[in-house]
Amino acid sequence: MTLENPKLFTSLDVAVAAREKLRAAGKRVVLTNGVFDLLHTGHLYYLQKARALGDALFIALNSDASVRELKGPLRPVQNETERAYALAAAWFIDGIIVFREKRLTNEILALKPDVYSKAGDYTLEKLDPGERGVLEKVGATIDFMPFLPGFSTTNLIAKIKAAGGI
Repeated sequence: MTLENPKLFTSLDVAVAAREKLRAAGKRVVLTNGVFDLLHTGHLYYLQKARALGDALFIALNSDASVRELKGPLRPVQNETERAYALAAAWFIDGIIVFREKRLTNEILALKPDVYSKAGDYTLEKLDPGERGVLEKVGATIDFMPFLPGFSTTNLIAKIKAAGGI
């Protein structure tokens, strides 16, 4: 089955064209990135707060291969198409691009976001130095959103396992 997802950009070039259209209209674009494996309350809380920083929210979604590299061979639970589809259901998300590298450097350089947002469990020191450098190069404001404690994909997976694999 093919999931139709009009918010999923088919390439970085398509994402850049959408971004440029927003820039031409004087709109501020917020960029964030992540795995978003099992979309939960913590994700939604953070993403709504991030969207409020601008006029459009773009998500750079880790590819399945990059998730395995970061989180191990049993992740992601949902593939990148399913994760992108779930994210696209949120009204406050305007576009999604799947990135295939370990780092977001190329996407940041191409998209030139006005704001880059991460959840409050990150700090400037925890950002990858290469990503931080290109964010500064493109003039993006770096903003950390409040972290909603008690919500994580790891905890959610543990709850599901404890419940007998619902």
